[in-house]
Amino acid sequence: MDACAQMCKCFLILFNILFALLGFVMVGLGLWLRFGAETRGFFDIDLNTAQFTIGIIVLLVTGALMLVVAVVGNCGACCGSKSALGVFSCLVTVLVIIEIAAGVMAFIWSKQVSKELANFYITVYTQYLNTQAEGQAVTLRFLNHAFDCCGVGGAIEVFIRNTCPDGSFLQQITYSSCPSVIEGMFQTKAPMVLGGFLGTAGIMLVALVCSSVIRRQNSPSHMSPPAYVLLTSPDTAPYPLPAYHQQHV
Repeated sequence: MDACAQMCKCFLILFNILFALLGFVMVGLGLWLRFGAETRGFFDIDLNTAQFTIGIIVLLVTGALMLVVAVVGNCGACCGSKSALGVFSCLVTVLVIIEIAAGVMAFIWSKQVSKELANFYITVYTQYLNTQAEGQAVTLRFLNHAFDCCGVGGAIEVFIRNTCPDGSFLQQITYSSCPSVIEGMFQTKAPMVLGGFLGTAGIMLVALVCSSVIRRQNSPSHMSPPAYVLLTSPDTAPYPLPAYHQQHV
């Protein structure tokens, strides 16, 4: 195996390790969101919707697929299995197509997604004012810290401040309205999100090229030819002629 193939092999092993870790995190996050004790109450509010359920399923399926891709890819890279590398190439091609499609859809639908998320925040916030349920508090705390905001505008109730990002009392009563921050961030960060999806797809394409290089190196036409022994070497000297044949000669 030449230097280029060795570099491709090292890159492919590292790529698959990181891919497996990311897939494991996605599966764990999906299971926690669906079955965790802290988030089980989410389904009692506005998260028990077809969109949220589909999102959880996509998270679990994508994470599991990434784990399978990582295992098959490392098997092919370490063992030099052409069949494993072929399966890896097919799965990565599917993931690249999904990644590009998801990036384009996220860019096109960013405004609609921001409005849906802002409306979701308002719904959870309003229900938490009446119920003060722990599941809704976890949701508000997560969104408040993720977008560095708190409340929906105006005065913030005392028990709501416990979900706001850490800061002084003055900061907690002057935080920006979360619905406005969410809508503005999605619209301004949409090109960056698209770039992130396309960048990830580009890394997958590099892994795809590396798997093709390794498969090419492992093909019979690129195997090292058998070592030929010179006929003049002592190991291949002709056998001595029989005695009766020497006499006739």
